[in-house]
Amino acid sequence: MISKWQWLMLQLSRTLWIRVALFCLLAVVTALVATYLDPLVPAELSRRVGAGAVEDILHILASSMLAVTTFSLSVMVSAYSAAATSVSPRATALLMQDTTTQNVLATFIGTFVFSLVGIVALNTGFYGDAGQVAVLAVTVAVILMMIMTLFRWIEHLSRLGRVSDTTDRVEHAAYAAICARVQDPALGGRILDEDSTAIPEGAVALHVPTIGYLQHLSVDMLSEQAEKAGGEIFVKVLPGQFLHPAMDVAYISGFPDDFDPAALESAFRIGRDRSFDQDPRFGLVVLSEIASRALSPAVNDSGTAKDVMARAVRLLLLWSQQEQERDRQELQFPRIWVPPLLLNDLFDDLFTPIARDGAAHVDVHIALQNGLGALYATDHDEMREQAARHSRMAMERADTALLLDAEKDRVRHAAADMAA
Repeated sequence: MISKWQWLMLQLSRTLWIRVALFCLLAVVTALVATYLDPLVPAELSRRVGAGAVEDILHILASSMLAVTTFSLSVMVSAYSAAATSVSPRATALLMQDTTTQNVLATFIGTFVFSLVGIVALNTGFYGDAGQVAVLAVTVAVILMMIMTLFRWIEHLSRLGRVSDTTDRVEHAAYAAICARVQDPALGGRILDEDSTAIPEGAVALHVPTIGYLQHLSVDMLSEQAEKAGGEIFVKVLPGQFLHPAMDVAYISGFPDDFDPAALESAFRIGRDRSFDQDPRFGLVVLSEIASRALSPAVNDSGTAKDVMARAVRLLLLWSQQEQERDRQELQFPRIWVPPLLLNDLFDDLFTPIARDGAAHVDVHIALQNGLGALYATDHDEMREQAARHSRMAMERADTALLLDAEKDRVRHAAADMAA
């Protein structure tokens, strides 16, 4: 489990302007430090290379990088718009965090800044004869780096914003969140049962003053406060849930009477949107949104919906490891109790929208029954129970929405194969 500060630094590193600012700073330092390379340049070479050659190259770089950066920004915005329209608006957050796009834009803008600083330094006489040679050498290195970046950018543009590429990003984000939760079902604390019988009588409820989604739960900060006070904290919410001031987000027990519960509020990071990092359900919800959009009459793309179901089966099969991993889990925060994710919620997030929006598509029903059959074939009792429940629900939808008896029979055969 990552701490609050690690999570904040991770969010900051995914921001475009941070990466661009670092590259620009590096460009300024590179342009200015070239003057200290004078002793390394032979005098004969200094006389052969004039300032005009270096300045002309820098002018070309500055004008071309400005045009390339403007074009790249327009392509990036178009890719975001295409993803929001054809995939899901929630998936654009992953595109905005794409490191390749951020590095390319940062390289282009950094090259532009390097050229400007070099031109200004040359015209102000900042470089001597040897310094101009050093600037030329650095400029050649910058050009080689820019050419490699352009090749990488051209290859990356062939996939950016496509449905398959965006769906891959959502699957990878959900995969990472599920793997992290399988390793830490209670985020390092104790598992709080669904009926909350572990909460003692007289426990004090904790509220948060902000309205929004819980993006990150800092169990380490809660544990630090609980250790100081010698009490226990029973968390009632998980990342991804919508919180408001009237909601009980946690209960504290064994704390001194003069303890201020406001000291615990900073452990609950609340924002306008859900985050993929600690919220496996959000990744599954976005996958189901992609399938639902593909099944809409305006798109009518059942192939994408079936592709999403295949990805969903891969992700849910990871969950069958939860019981084994839970037994081997190291208890990091014994004074903190956190509710686990429920398997029925994961199934509902994924399969209910697909079965609802694809009720009139026999091929979607058959793919759904086959996917549920793969989950039913595991040795995980709860997963088998949820797969059977959703198979029955999907069959009821098929009986209601499908018009031909032959299509209904095909779905019944697929459901019977799952049970067999």
